[in-house]
Amino acid sequence: MLPTLAAPDEREAVRFGSAVLTHADLAGAAKAVAARLGTARRVAVWAEPTPQTCVAVVGALLAGAAVVPINPKVGERELAHILGDSAPEVTIGGPSADFVVDLAERLDGPLPAEADPESPAFIVYTSGTTGPPKGVLLPRRAIATNLDALADAWEWTAADVVVHALPLFHVHGLILGVLGPLRRGGAVWHLGRFDTAALADALTSGATMMFGVPTMYHRLAADCEADPALAAAVGRARLLVSGSAALPATDHARITRATGQAVVERYGMTETLMNCGVRASADRRPGTVGPPIDGVEVRLVDEAGALVADGEIGEIEVRGPNLFLGYLNRPEATAEAFRDGWFRTGDMAVRESEGYIRIVGRRATDLIKSGGYKIGAGEIENALLDHPGVAEVAVTGEPDDDLGERIVAWVVPAGERPTAEELADHVAALLSPHKRPRVVRFLESLPRNEMGKVTKRALHA
Repeated sequence: MLPTLAAPDEREAVRFGSAVLTHADLAGAAKAVAARLGTARRVAVWAEPTPQTCVAVVGALLAGAAVVPINPKVGERELAHILGDSAPEVTIGGPSADFVVDLAERLDGPLPAEADPESPAFIVYTSGTTGPPKGVLLPRRAIATNLDALADAWEWTAADVVVHALPLFHVHGLILGVLGPLRRGGAVWHLGRFDTAALADALTSGATMMFGVPTMYHRLAADCEADPALAAAVGRARLLVSGSAALPATDHARITRATGQAVVERYGMTETLMNCGVRASADRRPGTVGPPIDGVEVRLVDEAGALVADGEIGEIEVRGPNLFLGYLNRPEATAEAFRDGWFRTGDMAVRESEGYIRIVGRRATDLIKSGGYKIGAGEIENALLDHPGVAEVAVTGEPDDDLGERIVAWVVPAGERPTAEELADHVAALLSPHKRPRVVRFLESLPRNEMGKVTKRALHA
């Protein structure tokens, strides 16, 4: 999975603040962890943003074990569920650790034999609409093929240095943001927490790619507009990549104006890794996640599973080597997630020219059926963000006796608060009258999870 560790050199591999490991350091330290793990098949890793986490994960993968990344801020009930469900034989780090990683400990010799490509590499827990989180079994095959497809799309090589501040218990920060650079033979610099000044320093000191989520790019847009030196530093990046949620078209445009860099978007899920991505050399079209990446098939279907025409809203279904093995201990949930071999994502989208996919929201929360129309929440959110009086917004539907569902806009105002009528008229003028919000509710902030995604169910709660 990480072939460059077979003959590691002294180039930098991992940097967290002043802590730096070369590829040779990482290989030696990871082999020491693998030796301590022995025949353990499941290993929980307390996934703090540290080099020790990287060594623990790489060591477990070398040992052929499945890694269960644990959010270090996890609550007692959720932690008990994850540990009870995954039953790890060893825990690395955290308050109940079997052992902690010693970065100075090294082991020489060859790498252990590569594990079966169909064996689990990770068990990543993801929250559903009901019940406790489900453990997603991600095979080594999915990770290897997906990272290679992204490398092709983004022209990603050993010369690249990825900088980010993403948590290491999710696919984005850990698999893409750590294993991605290491598989290429390049480096990852982790900022610890997102800070635009630290990002600028990294991009002027050798970092070439930034991975982030829309909330980070929103802050970055504002800071770049206010600071030409920061904008110039960000403009030095070879690639700015956004994921984990839709990047508002307004922020996409602001960053491009300030820095000369157009952000590349991609689309994935824990169960599928990455499905689509805008190629580095292609049109970086705001509001789209590009076409499917190599090896991944994507189709859009209606509720009955029939293909929809280009330009019509349909649910994204996916198949390919990127797919997970199933949900741990949940055969019924696994079966329900598939239709004729295609994984049902629950995400709604339209296909545009050149196969570009534009996501309009989640089937359960972002597809609003109002007055006989199917309306994507994301389109209305982008329109509202074009209004100078809107800083942040989320759009949902709620039951309506006449319309079936009415459109509700949850707005964080920017400066003087606009009226509900003004915002409704703004949307009607940009889109069409049936897409205007019927209700506007003003908030001081939107509820978000660790990855910056708005938790829309919390709005109605």
